[in-house]
Amino acid sequence: MNLMKSAIFAAIDFETADYGRDSACAVAAVVVNGTTIERKLFHLIKPPRRNFVFTYIHGIEWRHVEQKPAFDGIWDDLHDHIGPVDFIAAHNASFDRSVMRACCATSNIAMPAKKFLCTMKMARKIWAIRPTKLSDVCTQLRLPLQHHDAASDALACANIVLRAMDEGFDPVQFVDQK
Repeated sequence: MNLMKSAIFAAIDFETADYGRDSACAVAAVVVNGTTIERKLFHLIKPPRRNFVFTYIHGIEWRHVEQKPAFDGIWDDLHDHIGPVDFIAAHNASFDRSVMRACCATSNIAMPAKKFLCTMKMARKIWAIRPTKLSDVCTQLRLPLQHHDAASDALACANIVLRAMDEGFDPVQFVDQK
């Protein structure tokens, strides 16, 4: 039996403002139930500092987020999306997990005990794709991507997992045991 047919997962992507992992300035999550994308979430986030180092990558500036809620102000909505999922998928999952962990810590929120699937590692093992930046994987798999747009990145990540399923792979085997 393919466990993925009944699994619910969320693909997530964070964009950060500076070198601090607690500086999330955008988050997107795409929830997939079995093989169906059920819902999408996107929030701009006011990071704890006004310093934006990575605007040249994602285009987000302080003026875009200064009136937005901080991480603790979007947490309930994000948690409602990822709360019922079996695991969270992210491209370079160690980064997104560390951003979520740091934002939760800064906001005095308990980090949810969720397992993560890294689509970067999965792409290396299943399709032997190298290099494995999200843009490289999407090019190889012919998936649309507006790179470093959190909503597009999260959707692409979900589609990578779905592509693996379409090709007969059970991505649950790539979920970490942490």
